[in-house]
Order: sequence, then C-alpha cells, then structure tokens
Amino acid sequence: MADRPPACGPCLGACDGKGLATFQGGLLANNPISVQILGVCSALAVTNKLSNALVMGAALIFVCVGTNLLVSLLRKVTPRRIRMIAEVAIIATFVILVDQLLQAFYWDMSKRLGAYVGLIITNCIVMGRAEAFAMRNRPLVSVLDGVANGLGYAAVLGLIGFVRELGGNGTILGYPVLAAGPDGWYVKNLLLVGAPGAFLALGFLIAIANAIKPPAEEEMRP
Repeated sequence: MADRPPACGPCLGACDGKGLATFQGGLLANNPISVQILGVCSALAVTNKLSNALVMGAALIFVCVGTNLLVSLLRKVTPRRIRMIAEVAIIATFVILVDQLLQAFYWDMSKRLGAYVGLIITNCIVMGRAEAFAMRNRPLVSVLDGVANGLGYAAVLGLIGFVRELGGNGTILGYPVLAAGPDGWYVKNLLLVGAPGAFLALGFLIAIANAIKPPAEEEMRP
C-alpha cells in the first residue's frame, strides 16, 4: 500500500492528508510570485510603500480564501461548461467587497492602490487556485490552499515593499528609520521608489529563490 502524503495532524481527515504539503507548497515550495512568477503586475506597481504592499496582500488573501471556499462548496453542482464563468463571478464578488470596504474605511489607501484592487479579478493566482485546486478538493483543504498562496503572495509583496520604502525613502510604514533630509546622512534613492526599483527588487528576490531551490531540469529546457 502506498504511503499516505504528509498530514496536518488534527485535520488529517478534513484535509485528506494533504494539509501540511498544501500549506508548504503555497507559502514556499510553489510560491505564486517567486516560483510561479504570477501576479507580477501588482508586485511591481504597489510596492513602493510597505503599507500598500501589506494591504494588497491582505486583500488577495481574503479574495483567494473566499473564492476557494465557495468554488469548493459548489464544485459538485457547477456545470463544467460554465465553471470558469462561475469562478470569475465569485472572484468579482469578493473583489468588489474589498474595494467597497477600502473606499468606506480607508479612502487614502483606496486612492493609492487605484485600479489594482479591481485587477485582482484577473489575477492568475486567484483564478489558478480556484480552477486547479478548489474545483477538485474539499472545502477545508481548499481554504488552507487559499491561505497559503495568499500568504506567499503577501510575504513577497511585503518584502519588496520593505526594501523599496527603506532604501528609497529611509522610512518604514511612514516612520523615519534612516536619517534622511538636509540634516541627515541618508540621501533618498529615487531609483528604488520608481518603476526600475520594482524590477530590480523583484529580480533579485527571484534570483535568491532560484539559488536556494534551483528550477527542475525540465523547466530549464528550451
């Protein structure tokens, strides 16, 4: 008899014995940005400040978890010919909810993120997890997959936002960390807060990820 896959302890039955592997895969081994290179637009566009990156990451976690849960619950009653339309409708519902909450309670952040919150609807991470995982697995493990992939996405955005804000403005979450300004020793690095800085930070992060875990031989073939 084949060995059971790694389990997550108490949720062995609910997660079908895939809890630990699912969580580790979305967070680290198969990280949506550093490994799969998905969701790059938002990683480049909203990470000039750490606060932007954290809010965007939280928004994607909420949308991914909610979408995975509903798609999994409805997987047996959703006709296959319209499943992608149903998935997009579910994603759009959660994205609109996030957008309305930001506009109601965090207007400044809503203006800073702009259209990128709405573009979560077309984010390959959310759609990919709904189609490839939630449509084939039970609700609890699908929620765990959404949490893991959302956290993996948010962690990368947070790291890039941290580097860009600290190196570019000398601040973290708006609070001065490095002595910047006319009387300080630190000169703001406009390259990091601009578009080139986003590409540099993301490129170095992906290079580090590849150095830690090189791509499989099949992925290197032309």
